[in-house]
Amino acid sequence: MEQSTPRGLVIVNTGNGKGKTTAALGLILRASGWEKRTCMLQFIKNQGAAWGEIRLARKLGLEIVPTGDGFTWLSKDIDQSAELARAAWQEAQRRILSGEFDLIVLDEFTYTMTLGWLDAKEVVEWLRANKPAALHLVITGRDAPAELIEYADLVTEMREIKHPYQAGIKAQRGIEY
Repeated sequence: MEQSTPRGLVIVNTGNGKGKTTAALGLILRASGWEKRTCMLQFIKNQGAAWGEIRLARKLGLEIVPTGDGFTWLSKDIDQSAELARAAWQEAQRRILSGEFDLIVLDEFTYTMTLGWLDAKEVVEWLRANKPAALHLVITGRDAPAELIEYADLVTEMREIKHPYQAGIKAQRGIEY
């Protein structure tokens, strides 16, 4: 039974296994089905990206915004990558405060903290002080910092047991991207 005044959850999908972003997208679809206002900011994916989820989001009228310059291990200018991530965090803060959304996904956000671009303690302190009580916030990425795990209401660790890369199978359209 649904509460009359919902409590917005902080949900973290972390771990080395696949499925973190996919699970967050499932929540966007579910919430959107109930007319909830949603958005996803992707902190690492290239601003010009047209991955499968972005293509479908456009068709469905959902908002997914890639804000980065691609995979950090391929970055030609890591300082620029860090600057884009900090700018995306400012945009995330604006959206969190805006009252325009019921659910916001910060995809690949843990990397901004594990790479030292943002301080995990400061991020959590800001969220504690500013996240609206009814807003659901989903954060994805490997190696979620301890401060974030402690703050979250729900933490799921995706654990890799077997991966097609191990058998030499490359990423496939519609599955990995």
